[in-house]
Amino acid sequence: MRAARDLKASARERVGKGGAREVRRQGRVPAVIYGAGAGNTTISLDANQMRQLIFAGHFLTSTFEIDVDGTKTRVVPREYQLDPVKDLPLHVDFLRVAAGQTLNIEVPVHFVGHDEAPGLKRGGTLNIVRHSIELVVPTDAMPDAIEADISGLDIGDSLHISAMKLPEGVRPVVDRDFTVATVAVPAGFNEADDTAAAADAPAAG
Repeated sequence: MRAARDLKASARERVGKGGAREVRRQGRVPAVIYGAGAGNTTISLDANQMRQLIFAGHFLTSTFEIDVDGTKTRVVPREYQLDPVKDLPLHVDFLRVAAGQTLNIEVPVHFVGHDEAPGLKRGGTLNIVRHSIELVVPTDAMPDAIEADISGLDIGDSLHISAMKLPEGVRPVVDRDFTVATVAVPAGFNEADDTAAAADAPAAG
C-alpha cells in the first residue's frame, strides 16, 4: 500500500469529442471525476505524467489527491483508455472516495514459494487459475498485490482463497472458497514409480 499521491489538474469547461481533441493537442489528457453523490468534474492532466503513472504499474490500485485550482479531491482511477497504436493515454475516469469507504477492485496475485513446493520439485506444473482477484478493500489501505504461498503444494494439490492471508479489512467479492492455483500432474507421471524412487533414494545414497 502506498500513500495518496498528489496530482495537479486543470478544470476543463469544454466537453465532448471536440473538446477532448483540443485538450490532447495541448499535450494533456481529458479526465473526469465522478461519484460520492456529487456532479461530474471534467479536468485535464499532463499527458507525460499520466503515461508514466499508468505504465509504472499499480495505477488502478493507487489513491490520488487531485488538486484542481486549489480544491483537492481524493480519488482512485477506475478506467483509462490508451491509443491502440501509440499507447498514449486518451482518457481517465476517477472515482471520488472518502476515508473509511470500501471499493471493489481487481488486485494482482504474486505467487511465492516455487523453490520449496514439493509438487514442482517432482515435475508438476503450477496452474494459475486466478492471476488477479476481485476484492473489497478500504480506499485508504488498498493493497498493491496479495501474496499466494505455494511452498506446501504437492502434485494434485490446490490453493484456495481461504488459505491465503489477506490484509486487514480486505475480503473477496465472491463469497465461496474458490481455487487460486493448482499443481498439475506432469505428463506420464506414475505415482507408484515416484513413491518407489523416493524409497530407494536413501539406499542408493
